[in-house]
Amino acid sequence: MRRERFSGGVGAQAMLSRPMPIPITNRAARRFLIERAGLSGIAPKASDRRGLYDAVEQLGFVQLDSINAVERAHHHILHSRSRGYRAGHLARLVEKDRLLFEHWTHDAAVLPSAFFPYWRHLFARDRERFPQRFPNRFSGDAFLADCERVLDRVAREGAVLAREFEGDKPKTGWWDWHPSKTALEFLWHTGDLAIARREGFQKVYDLTERVIPAEHFSRRVGDEEFVDWACRSALQRLGFATRGELAYFWSLVAPEVAGRWLDQRAAELEVLEIAAADGGKPLIAHAFAGTREAIAAAADVPSRIRVLNPFDPLVHDRKRAERVFGFHYRIEVFVPEAKRQYGYYVFPVLRGESVIGRVDMRADRNGDRLAVRAFWPEAGVRRSAALARGLEAEIDRVRRFARLADVSFEPDWMR
Repeated sequence: MRRERFSGGVGAQAMLSRPMPIPITNRAARRFLIERAGLSGIAPKASDRRGLYDAVEQLGFVQLDSINAVERAHHHILHSRSRGYRAGHLARLVEKDRLLFEHWTHDAAVLPSAFFPYWRHLFARDRERFPQRFPNRFSGDAFLADCERVLDRVAREGAVLAREFEGDKPKTGWWDWHPSKTALEFLWHTGDLAIARREGFQKVYDLTERVIPAEHFSRRVGDEEFVDWACRSALQRLGFATRGELAYFWSLVAPEVAGRWLDQRAAELEVLEIAAADGGKPLIAHAFAGTREAIAAAADVPSRIRVLNPFDPLVHDRKRAERVFGFHYRIEVFVPEAKRQYGYYVFPVLRGESVIGRVDMRADRNGDRLAVRAFWPEAGVRRSAALARGLEAEIDRVRRFARLADVSFEPDWMR
């Protein structure tokens, strides 16, 4: 994919004509971002098929995650926005209605199928990048033969699980993938195969043209339209962003490409100076003209407490969450237990427009209970009976969503 065509002398001229930054209070910015993330209220309509699709389209994507500490990330994210959400609702949109498809942003995610034409540019990039980054896995005659063999089998026999190829040992030792699994993943990342459904959490692969609706599968977009969509659609969903945040949102373009797009679109944009939550250096961000008024008009945020998933759109960009919400978060799944500061899979806690702490809890399926180990409040958050009651009520709501009978709390769980 050629990106050099977007370079040129626009940048310097755009910077000279760009207006002075508009100061925005941190509180107003937080209220606006919570509204953009669909967390200003609980929308009952998101529990039906059309409403759920609209919720995903508004967010842009919903991240998938295999860890099931309480409930998988994608289900938790959607439940945070609709009390009526159930796991089967998302599966239907992906597997039956084909309104959503599964692929990659900065991580695995479900996205509207209408976005598929833009992902063809990612497929082309990965087709070149994978053999360069992993030449021992994604290149050579044996690998190409594996791809041909796997693709031919899927074409003839239909959708397959990787385990159906388990006979082609020995395994590679690389992510413990056997050769056919390596071929399946390459063919998925590069667009020849798509995920038709999941069994448990295992991917079921099929030919892409049998998964993606024909009107989206057949459509092509040029480089300029692709870059414009990738940047414009990201900024619409983020509300305001730096060039790095813009590029990170879909992970379809590099930061320098996003920067050139911002320079070229300077006449459409305004520059905002977002006060930092900790009183530090303000964030200088780009937004579409009129965003200042939208920030001022953002709805008040409900004061109740909500437990968010670590991959919730409000906090999945860790640097952005830290700058705007003053909330430093690092997931500790891969940190040895003795070195963890908080826990294996700790959930951010939102109260009103502030992230007030994090809670460590796990679903004990054998004991049919939600086991709460600890809550750590952020600096300046006062422990009180009212805080405990609010937390307990929200934890019980999560317990019901996770289909567990009871909640148990460790002694002195409010640290």
